[in-house]
Amino acid sequence: MENAALLKAIIDNAIDGIITIDDRGIIESINPAGCKLFQYSPEEVIGRNIAMLMPPPDREQHDEYLHRYQHTGDPHIIGKGREVTGLRKDGSKFPFRLGVSEVQYSGRKIYTGFIHDQSREKKAEQQLREYTAHLEQQVEERTHSLRDTVQALQHAKEEVSLSLVKEKELGQLKSRFVSMASHEFRTPLSSIQLSASLIERYAEDFKSPNVGKHVGKIKNAVGNLTTILNDFLSLEKLEAGKVEPYFSNFDLVKLAEEITEEMQMVAKQNQSIIYQHTGAHNMVTLDQNLLRNCIINVVANAIKYSGENTFIEFNTEISESECILTVKDNGIGIPATDQQHLFEAFFRAHNTGNIPGTGLGLNIVARYASLMHGKIDFKSEVNQGTLFTITFNIV
Repeated sequence: MENAALLKAIIDNAIDGIITIDDRGIIESINPAGCKLFQYSPEEVIGRNIAMLMPPPDREQHDEYLHRYQHTGDPHIIGKGREVTGLRKDGSKFPFRLGVSEVQYSGRKIYTGFIHDQSREKKAEQQLREYTAHLEQQVEERTHSLRDTVQALQHAKEEVSLSLVKEKELGQLKSRFVSMASHEFRTPLSSIQLSASLIERYAEDFKSPNVGKHVGKIKNAVGNLTTILNDFLSLEKLEAGKVEPYFSNFDLVKLAEEITEEMQMVAKQNQSIIYQHTGAHNMVTLDQNLLRNCIINVVANAIKYSGENTFIEFNTEISESECILTVKDNGIGIPATDQQHLFEAFFRAHNTGNIPGTGLGLNIVARYASLMHGKIDFKSEVNQGTLFTITFNIV
């Protein structure tokens, strides 16, 4: 008796609906959870065929399902382990997952159905599908916008190069270009970046890999376009003679450590940037902003042209006469036929493939280094990696 009372208490308090039927499909019992799901009282369903809880066409076919199951022993015929639709008293339908077990009791067969309501899961899946579709549409729109922006930027550059003849007019138009690019392109890029971050945060509850994938595409596209914009702006300022170094005394090791930490955040999966300093002194006298740009550009190239699970070695050295910075990777390397052109503006090695870039970065680094009375050199072999060395004389 005690065991029977315990079993009844378990059934009555079960979260899922539990219904038992005989071999003719007549309902013999239903627990409170089942009554709540179908909106019936026990008296309204006990003694009636289970088909009353099914919408067409399952309602008309249930007796056939049961008959075939009794002859074949295949539980899937009556829905075991699959999604089923239930019919409530008010006529509404709801999805549930059905588990069926057969029990021999007192010389007869009893079938027990375990009903797990999936209404909330289905609603969440539908919301996720709608959200993903909306997000994909936004990705498409933003990608198109970014494409138009790049084309507009390239068109503006071409107009500058082709339309101007006189040096004064050239300088004036370049100044207008720099001003336009700074204001007209940076603002929408910042808005897109912020929107992508907000989408990523609001979508955390859905835990959808598609959401993360498309947000990542937006952020990557914004990052690539920002790099292109910065390269164009830097080149224009250099050609216009607007870049003048401001020498100050600062801690090179501190700057290098900050850059290492910053670049590690944008490195590929399992890429590690290892920084080391050689020498008893930390202080140098250079243009800190120009040097930061040089280091970031070279380290970014090492990240971009190296694979996952690789090391990037970043070293600084201060001796009595020189300050030397080196960045070494194990990436795709630079073909020998391309090496003589590496520091030319808009040049890219032929093995870069679809890796994004403008071909301006190393040209800008070389010119920045020259402004600080330094030079950049490199050694490289295809598929063996590249070593860049930037050297400054210490007076």
